[in-house]
Amino acid sequence: MPDITLTTLVVLCLAAGAAGWIDAVVGGGGLLLLPALLLGLPHVPAAHILGTNKAVAIVGTSGAAVAYARKAPVKVGTAFRIGLAALAGSMTGAFFAAGISSEVLRPVIMVVLLAVAAFVMLRPRFGRAAEDGTAPKVTRARTVTAIVLVGGGIGLYDGLFGPGTGTFLVLALTAVLHLDLVTASATAKIVNVCTNAGALAMFAYQGNVMWQLAGLMAVFNLAGGLMGARMALSRGSEFVRGVLLVVVFSLVAKLAFDQWNA
Repeated sequence: MPDITLTTLVVLCLAAGAAGWIDAVVGGGGLLLLPALLLGLPHVPAAHILGTNKAVAIVGTSGAAVAYARKAPVKVGTAFRIGLAALAGSMTGAFFAAGISSEVLRPVIMVVLLAVAAFVMLRPRFGRAAEDGTAPKVTRARTVTAIVLVGGGIGLYDGLFGPGTGTFLVLALTAVLHLDLVTASATAKIVNVCTNAGALAMFAYQGNVMWQLAGLMAVFNLAGGLMGARMALSRGSEFVRGVLLVVVFSLVAKLAFDQWNA
């Protein structure tokens, strides 16, 4: 574990807990956790930050996936098929991630966040068709599209950069498979476990994981993930959408401030 102050360690653990909650509700806990690691450990190589982020995230995501699978109407078979494609994509992305510098990550994350916010704001009924009973039938072609493009494409992004993967999965699964936001979040958790596993395996093989720090932060991430899953299941899609927008705009403001002062 790197030489860090107690204050920094406490902040990182709290960020891990909050990221677990966010990830369980709307996906994209890495949008909080990764910037926190970048800011708290400014002299640590980016590859070690990315690898540690995966080691923390997989614990909370797995806990949330189990909590969702018990109560949400998830098609586990479809989720795992998408997840296998995502695993292959994430391992490929992680293989090339070692050459990514910290300076590149912040502006990329900001652009990604703004794109997510714009999409959700312009589509206020997005993710409500399944709840209203107006969602069209999901064809085999759409399922294949979800496996290849959603799984493989977002998996590649997850291994290469990571932040926002869960959010992109929720949006893509809602659009392609016509799921409501809660069911999409549940399905995304299962897929996200696979992408995290693929990327983590590659980072671990390359020796880019700070295991002691990751283990401590993972405890908080798991607690946040379980709490977030329960709240999303009890409060529904409108709650998920509201949390998504608040999180996105808060992080854009924070990253813009950091980039301006870099």
